[in-house]
Amino acid sequence: MAPRGQDISAASLSDFEVGVTLGTGSFGRVRFATHKDTTTPWAVKVLKKSELVRLQQVEHVISEKTILDQCKHPFIVHLACTFQDKWYLYMVLEYVVGGEFFTHLRNAGRLDIISTKFYSAQVTLIFEYLHARDFIYRDLKPENLLLDKDGYVKITDFGFAKRVIYKTYTLCGTPEYIAPEVLLNKGHGRGVDWWTLGILVYEMMVGQPPFIDEDPMGIYQQILIGKVSFPRFIERNARSLIKKLLVADLTKRYGCLKGGALDVNKHRFFQGVTFNDILAKKATGPVIPLVKDQFDTSNYEAYPDSIEEAPISVCTSGADLFASF
Repeated sequence: MAPRGQDISAASLSDFEVGVTLGTGSFGRVRFATHKDTTTPWAVKVLKKSELVRLQQVEHVISEKTILDQCKHPFIVHLACTFQDKWYLYMVLEYVVGGEFFTHLRNAGRLDIISTKFYSAQVTLIFEYLHARDFIYRDLKPENLLLDKDGYVKITDFGFAKRVIYKTYTLCGTPEYIAPEVLLNKGHGRGVDWWTLGILVYEMMVGQPPFIDEDPMGIYQQILIGKVSFPRFIERNARSLIKKLLVADLTKRYGCLKGGALDVNKHRFFQGVTFNDILAKKATGPVIPLVKDQFDTSNYEAYPDSIEEAPISVCTSGADLFASF
């Protein structure tokens, strides 16, 4: 992995030796790439302009770049540079060698309380950092957390992140993780992130989110009813934290009260956790990914090479949409 904070010079994809696909999405894919001048590994996010315009995602991707440019945190993936051509936008991101946290969670089935505390503490520190800068993330889920070589998380995919002083009204997120105030279109703010933390803590300990259904509408109904069932093995302090995060009433939800993130950090669930040690990466991660070297991509799922039709160029007026990228 390239040193955190290292920046490189790149004007086009020809500055890289492009390798395997690390992940795919609605607007493009992420490719492993080696920067030719520095021989350092990177993850290049390739976004198709025509799809961004068609799906009305231009504002989101510009916001993603703007926010990542302003974030320097050990648990937030580093954006080194961006560039574009006629058809695509390119975001050159820190390569996180350990793969998706989602994969490790599924392999484990569910996590013990020590492991859950370790990862939850890092997410809490991420949200504390973002909220202090008026950013909300809005898309927490195991797929958006990566593991570095030391087993610590790096949060990625800031496509739904936004600078919000008070409230915003865009419906976005993953069905199982959406907060009730988003569904009710009442306007939402940083409280949505604390709700998603409650869902993540539950999923880590139980092996699935608290609200599940084959139909998203069924999930939404459960979220609005708000009844959380706990398996017997979930210990008291974990139940308490989850309940205090999964509260529809924002005047009672932990993270939204006067104490902010400190209310979460000081909860009995985190007894024995020293947040400064976690931030300084002094603790040993419960899962240390098997890594051969900094160029190892074996912790990511194998994707077939894309066989794409000729990309559609964005007309001149549409290209202006990307002027600030």
